[in-house]
Formats: sequence, C-alpha cells, structure tokens
Amino acid sequence: MLTSQSIGRRAALRAAAAVSVLAAPRTLRAQPAAIRIGILQPVTGALAQDGELGRLGATLAIDALNAAGGIKSLGGAKIEMVFADARSSPEAATQEVERLQAEGVSAIVGGFASPICLAASQAASRYDLPYIVDVGVADSIVSRGLTNTFRFAPGFGSFTSVAIANLAALIAASGKPVKTVVLVHEDGLFGAGLAKLMNAELPKIGLEVLETIPHPTPSRDMANVALRIRALNPDLVIPSSYYNEFVLLARTMQQQRIRPKGIYAVLNGAASNYRFVKEFPEAANLVMDCNHWFNPNNPLALTVKKQAEAAGKFMAYNVPLNYSCVGLVADAIERAASPDRAKIIAALNTSTFAGHIMPYNATKFVGGQNQGAIPVNLQVQDGDIKVIFPEAVASAKPIFPVPA
Repeated sequence: MLTSQSIGRRAALRAAAAVSVLAAPRTLRAQPAAIRIGILQPVTGALAQDGELGRLGATLAIDALNAAGGIKSLGGAKIEMVFADARSSPEAATQEVERLQAEGVSAIVGGFASPICLAASQAASRYDLPYIVDVGVADSIVSRGLTNTFRFAPGFGSFTSVAIANLAALIAASGKPVKTVVLVHEDGLFGAGLAKLMNAELPKIGLEVLETIPHPTPSRDMANVALRIRALNPDLVIPSSYYNEFVLLARTMQQQRIRPKGIYAVLNGAASNYRFVKEFPEAANLVMDCNHWFNPNNPLALTVKKQAEAAGKFMAYNVPLNYSCVGLVADAIERAASPDRAKIIAALNTSTFAGHIMPYNATKFVGGQNQGAIPVNLQVQDGDIKVIFPEAVASAKPIFPVPA
C-alpha cells in the first residue's frame, strides 16, 4: 500500500536521478581531454645544455597557456607535454618520434640541432604529424617539400645575408679597418654549410678569407686552432660553433693574447648565452653575434627571462624560441578547434601568429618557412647581451672595432 511518505521518497529519488543525469554532461564538458604535444630536445649527450634550455622554454609556455585557460575553442582543454630525449643523435631522435606517434601527440616541437631536426621531421612526415622546428638552421630542413614541417626561426641562408649586410655596415661606419677574415666552424651540417656560404659572400663586401678552420663537436682542446689564428693574424674571426667549443676557443685566444679587431660570430652557441658572459666575462667582452634572440622591448620576454633565472638557468635563445613555438602550436590548435593533425597543419599554413616574444613580424609560412622571422645582431657589453641590429629593437650601439 502506497503512503504519502513512500510517494514522497520516490519523488525525491526521481528528482535526484534527473539532476544527476543533467549534471553528468556538464561535468564531462568541464574536463575535456588534454591535448598532447611532443617536446623533443637533446637533454643527454653533447647538446644537453641546449636541450635543457629548450625544454625549459616549452615548460614555461605550457604552464602559462594552461594557467590562462587552456585551449578555449576546445572547452578549456589543457596542454600536456610528452617529453622525448633526442640524446644528441639523429638516430635517437627518429626513435623518439616513433614513440611520440604511438603516444598520440598532436604535434612535435623542438629538435635544436639541424641533423636532429632533419631526421625527426622526416620521421614525423610518415604520419602527417605536424613538426615545428625551434632552432635547426639548415635550409634543407624546409626545402624538401615536407608538408608537415614548419620552421619558426630563420635559416642560415637568411642569417648569412643579414650577418654580411650588418658586418658591411659596421665596417663602413668605422672607417673600413677590417680587410681579412678567418672562419672557424664546427664540422657538421650547420657549420660546414654556413662556412660555404660565408666563403662565397664575404669577398663581395671586400673581405679576404685567409682560411677556413673546421673542428669536431665535441672538442676538448682549441690550442691548435688558436695558434693557427695567431699565425694568420686576421683582422676578424668569424666562429660558428656550439657552446663548449666556442668557450674553449675564446678563452684560449684570451690566454694567448690573440686580439683581432673583432670576433663576429654567426649562429654561435656561446656568444649569445648568459652563462658564457657571467662565467667568463673577459673572454666574452665585446664579442658580437648574429643569432636568434628575444625582443628586449617585449615585457613578456623579460618576464620569461626572469622565470628562467628563477629556475636556476641562464637565459639563451633556446628558451624564448621554444616558448614561442609552443605558443604558435597552441594558436593553431585554438583556430583549428581540434587536435586533428591535418587541421593543425592547415591552421599553421594560414598562421598570422604575433603572440611570440621574438623580434619578428607576424608569422607567415611559405613552403614551411616563417617569412616573418628576423635575425638579430648582438654584442656583449658591460656584462650584458645587447641587441645592436636591427635598430628598431636595438638596446645599444655597437662597439667596433674592439679597442686595442
């Protein structure tokens, strides 16, 4: 027999069940699946320092994006990093791309070194997996017709033309005191390619290349290279090397009192690194470099620099480049409103991303290369790294030639 009390209990249960059913979809919508992005960096082996800085930049960007609400077009989906160690080897990088593919990432960012980026982007292309190159400067990375590969930063063709144009301006403004050059470069893909271009272009601005000196990476001793520079006595030394090798060279030249009228690095792994400046200030003083760098007039870039320092790291270009590359991918996913790889590639191809912290124009990809990317010239002055070109973002005037 039904009573008013039992009817009341049943009505209450039905009402509670209805509320539960209505609430369930809202709960699911409030917790969308995370978007997985692969971050590939060499954090072991010869390139470990650069890899760790790249990972830091990506981590800071992901944390900031998630704190700002995630991917809003996907209901606030968070970005999840799936990290892969390239182990300073193209072969290891290829293996890690296979793992990232199996883990279902929507895109990959990073690689750092040109050989790693070449191998990793090729492996990713088999799965139409978007690959965003952070640093790798070899122009062959984006000249192979791979529709999955996008380079946010300039390549060494762009760097060479900008570096030579700015060098010509420096020489002209200083009364043309420089006539001879020695090139020093790492013997891999990036260094050898850059040296070939420089050999072809430097004579066009009236400079004689006395010699081109290659060296392996890693190198434990630069004494023979320094002795050869002393014997040749060039007005200018142009080194293109990774961090440890240039630190060795610069310190050896300082110890042997080899003082050319300038050290004008191109894509150097140490000349644009605060660790070198802080640990070896005398060897670093007045060294110039044409390289990647953050926009010193961008408040967010200065915040990221402080965050890197708070994490116990020295600021180098790897940090802002990877910070910006993750932002580029997030922007593409936001506009695609999907983690689908094909849709992300389509969004990258139509990108006008300007939320980066580099001294670049708005992003525009043509054949996988960002046409908005701009190399900058830097110089170590008073224990700091200053932008000296282009004038639109410069924080100091160049000091050249180096005072005797």
